[in-house]
Amino acid sequence: MPRLDVREIPPVNRHDKIHEEFDGMDPGETLTIVNDHEPKPLYYEMAAEVPAFDEEAYEVRQNAPDEFVAEFPKTED
Repeated sequence: MPRLDVREIPPVNRHDKIHEEFDGMDPGETLTIVNDHEPKPLYYEMAAEVPAFDEEAYEVRQNAPDEFVAEFPKTED
């Protein structure tokens, strides 16, 4: 399962890197993102623009004040 810690990536470049990683995944895989904030804007962006994003199976948990782990699954279709 691909995992991407974006905390070290400049914020302006994060979404492009995430989309690149997601696009390279096989259907049925889940991209795990580690971020310093809850990625709600990314969730809404993915839901609106990426048909392969399985928004129903999206999950996020907060492990620390500056550590959010989000699961972005890719549909199997």
